[in-house]
Amino acid sequence: MKKPQYLVSACLAGIPCRYNGTPFPVEKILHLVESGDAIPFCPEQLGGLPTPRSQCEICEISGEKKVLSIEGGDCTEQFIKGAKASLELAEKSGIKKAVLKSRSPSCGYGEIYDGTFSGSKKEGNGITAELFINHGIKVFTELTFNKDTD
Repeated sequence: MKKPQYLVSACLAGIPCRYNGTPFPVEKILHLVESGDAIPFCPEQLGGLPTPRSQCEICEISGEKKVLSIEGGDCTEQFIKGAKASLELAEKSGIKKAVLKSRSPSCGYGEIYDGTFSGSKKEGNGITAELFINHGIKVFTELTFNKDTD
């Protein structure tokens, strides 16, 4: 049996787990999963959030990073729980690379939405992406990933 080399955001593998209940399938990610090279996961679902769920963004409140829903609810705890469960999955699977959904408050890498729910972006990482980076997991997004060079 082939050993998976990547964790991939489940929405990129065609699983309808995004906040609005839709998938975001990306052909090269679908191929990774189908070939056994990747395991799909959704940190927000692992954190206990339902699908569909309210749109969330990372906001800075008194210098502290919080994940808030568009209605103002605090979902930080669920995002942290999901990030920790995702890290555990990577560690138990011996996986050191992840392809994550760009701009997501969980999975965004390098750029995320700015917390105003206006579509504006800022430099930063999602909660899961940041935890992965801090634990030595190489992170890509669907926009930057190229299996042949990564």
